[in-house]
Amino acid sequence: MQFTLHGAHLVDAQRDQRTGSVCVTEGTIRSVGPVDEPEGVIIDASDAVIMPGFIEVHTHGGGGFSLHTTHVEELQSYAQWITSTGVTSFLVAVVGTPASLPEAQLATAVDFIEQRHSHLEAEPVGIFLEGPYINEKRRGAHPPIWLRTPDESETEQVLALTKGYLKLITIAPELPGAQAMLQRLIEAGVTVSIGHTDADYEQAQQAIQQGARHMTHCFNAMRPLHHRKPGPLAALAQHAETMGELIADGVHVHPAMMDLLVKVLSPQRTVIITDAQSCAGNPEGEFDFAGQAASVINGAAFLSDGTLAGSVLTMDQALRNILQYTHVSLSEAVGMLTYNPARTAQVDKRKGLLAAGYDADLLIFDQSLHLQATICRGEVAFATEEWSQRLQSLKG
Repeated sequence: MQFTLHGAHLVDAQRDQRTGSVCVTEGTIRSVGPVDEPEGVIIDASDAVIMPGFIEVHTHGGGGFSLHTTHVEELQSYAQWITSTGVTSFLVAVVGTPASLPEAQLATAVDFIEQRHSHLEAEPVGIFLEGPYINEKRRGAHPPIWLRTPDESETEQVLALTKGYLKLITIAPELPGAQAMLQRLIEAGVTVSIGHTDADYEQAQQAIQQGARHMTHCFNAMRPLHHRKPGPLAALAQHAETMGELIADGVHVHPAMMDLLVKVLSPQRTVIITDAQSCAGNPEGEFDFAGQAASVINGAAFLSDGTLAGSVLTMDQALRNILQYTHVSLSEAVGMLTYNPARTAQVDKRKGLLAAGYDADLLIFDQSLHLQATICRGEVAFATEEWSQRLQSLKG
């Protein structure tokens, strides 16, 4: 199938073009920019804003589905649902299990990734392991029975279980054995993220100098930024090669501090995440976080003891939030949800930009930035009623 989305406002991390077209051939972007003679099926998009598909590197689920599961069907259902929020690619997040590695959940994630995926669902591009090598003092919603001490042989076990699909892992670098684990994972091509950590400034500096290139949900589950005890955030700010995650719900981080972080890191180093739970997309209700009872209260997820346990945020709302709460351009905001996480997930050579040769993962928004359609690798995966009719010629 060849088609052209014609006359749209095109936005990605490297462009903000008021009028242009995107030509797609067989699931790949063929050309972007001014097009005098559109090719294939021509779709009038003159009232639309088109951007790359969002990439979720840190989410635990949504739409009633959990990513920490032993059921491939649940992952598939999530991959279908998440397109309704603009996500076209994601990392399958796995957390801890009582007194052991989450072997069954990792095996399920691998099985799902290795399946042949329909273009009508978001693409799993790897695995994110949050823990279990985190500090009990900063464990957040992760119970102590999940936590483990870094171990050389166990590092090899994790790499074997994930079969090359482990793209991102959160580690507290101050733990005994963490430096050796960090080094081995970096050698294996895994992006190491500092998080759920009680590391001080010097310990975080050392981890970054060793090769950690990411920080998990900045401000949350770590020492605060203090003028005499600067903590890990100051170390992050001083290293231009390191990215920092930001939960953009306005609950986990106050909007003023969201703005501060983006100014300190720059939009080019900020990765917007949801850290969403299975309840994401639902304004209220109860859910399960890896065996723990939790509920949605005032737009956030909490365990029964009151511990903040992730968000109910979706990526399309995160885009609007970041524009409302921070002083960034639309192009900069879009980059934080597309190209930056593509770099973290190591897929930035084929995803995250409107560029020739890239996957045709495209989002169609109206002028008020509400999602109208999601195209995954050239096929319509989600559309409102109006846009379903406008894109009818691309279906079947």
